[in-house]
Amino acid sequence: MSERASSEATRRLVSLLDLEELDTDLYRGRQPESVRQRVYGGQVAAQALIAGTRSVDAGFHVHSLHSYFLLPGDYNVPIIYDVERIRDGRSFATRRVLARQHGRPIYYQSLNFQRPEDGLEHQEPMPEVKSPDEGVNMLDLMEESGGEGEALKKEWAALEVRWLGNSRHGLEPDPKHPSRTQLWMRTDGRLSDDPLEHLAAFTYASDISLLGASLAAHDADPNKVQMASLDHTIWFHRPFRADEWWLYDQWSPSASGARGLSLGRVYTQDGTLVATVAQEGLIRQRTR
Repeated sequence: MSERASSEATRRLVSLLDLEELDTDLYRGRQPESVRQRVYGGQVAAQALIAGTRSVDAGFHVHSLHSYFLLPGDYNVPIIYDVERIRDGRSFATRRVLARQHGRPIYYQSLNFQRPEDGLEHQEPMPEVKSPDEGVNMLDLMEESGGEGEALKKEWAALEVRWLGNSRHGLEPDPKHPSRTQLWMRTDGRLSDDPLEHLAAFTYASDISLLGASLAAHDADPNKVQMASLDHTIWFHRPFRADEWWLYDQWSPSASGARGLSLGRVYTQDGTLVATVAQEGLIRQRTR
């Protein structure tokens, strides 16, 4: 377990993800200070996860979430999360969470929960990669690239991100995966031992760079590409700590029609596969 202390940025992230309960299954989410035009998708997904999880018995653990980004979020007003209880079975429970601003839906999330039980076990092995110490601070790279990089570095200050490379820079060619990116992540300070805190922090971080994997095979300036997440899915396979390094092994099997599909496998440093993430997003090249 990490001996690092909690940081101020990490405490702000935990506070951001702690929702205000307005009524049964109705919550209000805080907003961070930001100069960006639309709310970061990982924030909305993580807050919705918190809202949905609060409505299930403590014996259930989330194993998947599926979601759609409907409208850009507005940083100037809180987000309201409305939880719908779809199913409460002996082994599984299902929730739907609707996020609203200005009276309109901006995000929709479905969550499935399961009571822990034993079963068959297998996993794909972790690829051979460089250590986090050998990676490059990705937030510094983003800041240097201009655009929204400076604002994102400030907003994502609770995260440590070490970029290892992509298909065009730093990674060996892989004919089976022509567009890929690899990086390590963790929160920049220690979290509590509450498993939900780790799941929410990971969900918050999981939206970072994933869509960018669909650009890794192309000589395209990210500042000249309109990018927006359209949907986001996470399968949680095994428990892990978001404040310990985890590898985000990302690749894009297809890009077409101004959309890119990206997949990501998440491994802890000991090689355990703990989650799989999928996202399709807009990657529209600007003509001016």
